[in-house]
Amino acid sequence: MENSLWEVQGDAVPNPIRVDDTDLAILSELSKDGRIPNNVLASKVGVAPSTCLGRVKALHTAGVITGYHAAINEKLLGVSVNAMVSILVSPSARDRLLASAKSLQQLPEVKEVFVLGGSPDLLVRVATRSIEDLRTFVATHLGSNRAFSSTQTAIIFEHLS
Repeated sequence: MENSLWEVQGDAVPNPIRVDDTDLAILSELSKDGRIPNNVLASKVGVAPSTCLGRVKALHTAGVITGYHAAINEKLLGVSVNAMVSILVSPSARDRLLASAKSLQQLPEVKEVFVLGGSPDLLVRVATRSIEDLRTFVATHLGSNRAFSSTQTAIIFEHLS
């Protein structure tokens, strides 16, 4: 498959799971629509439905496909503010970085947590109903947390996916 993010570039990128162009086409289509019917998927990638189903099952078994999710229009549920919060972990709390990230992940306002190499240490996507709710979230869960030495909040105007 040409121009695939998952295409193996020669021997430079070891790939323990053997996939071919058909598997890559299946993955590409599933990444666009995880609910695509098997017969439509098979038609799009040019294989028989039974072959397609077998390949999808094999990709699941191999751990390449780990699940499916629903894309949710948060605005219709009253969420009007999304932000990315950069967090620096204090030197005395470096040993608790991963635990701190996992505890943030449990908060209902937190939609994604990224543990980074370099600075900042964490990048967190937060969704709230208002700027006031965002300010309260940052003060309550981040500013008061002694494991975090500083935060920087950037409001997301638009998310293009």
